[in-house]
Amino acid sequence: MKKLKNEKDLLKKAIAAGVKYGETRGAVEFESTDSANEKIEYIYRLLVHDSLIQPIPEDQVSQKTMRHKLAIWASKL
Repeated sequence: MKKLKNEKDLLKKAIAAGVKYGETRGAVEFESTDSANEKIEYIYRLLVHDSLIQPIPEDQVSQKTMRHKLAIWASKL
């Protein structure tokens, strides 16, 4: 897994876009007390469910890989 140049910024963009997507779709309402890790996991699983991103093999799913996958998704927005 090759790290992206501006992965942190892309992850912030992915979280913002994912929160907006999830709430617009009516699938979730995020609270201000939700941690970034919870948001990342929920957004990742929602995008996989809606076939917007390719799933990572279940034995390889971790916070690091989900963050990377969301950063790649945000780079294409």
